[in-house]
Amino acid sequence: MSEKLTAEQVRHVAKLARLACTDEEIAEFTEQLAAILQYVGQLEQVDTADVEPLAHCLPVHNVFRRDEVRPSLTNDQALANAPQRDGEFFAVPKVLDDASA
Repeated sequence: MSEKLTAEQVRHVAKLARLACTDEEIAEFTEQLAAILQYVGQLEQVDTADVEPLAHCLPVHNVFRRDEVRPSLTNDQALANAPQRDGEFFAVPKVLDDASA
C-alpha cells in the first residue's frame, strides 16, 4: 500500500462499525491497521498464477444432511417463550436509527 493510513480513515471505519473510540485507541488502531495493510501488500506481490483456487485447504466433502421436509414447530410453539410478540412474529427492538438508513 503506497498511501499512509490516516487517523481520520480509522475514525470513519470505527463510525461505520458503530465503535466509540478514544483518541488513544484511534492512534493504536491506526498503527495496527497500517501494519495489517502493509502485510496484505506483501501478499499481493506473491505470484499465484499457477495456484488453483480452492475454498478449503483440506479435501472436505459436503457434510450437510439431505434437504428433506421434516416436521417443524408451529408458530405458537416457536413463539411460546418470546418476550414480545407481534401477531405471528417475534417483536424485537429497533437497532438502526433513522439517520443510518
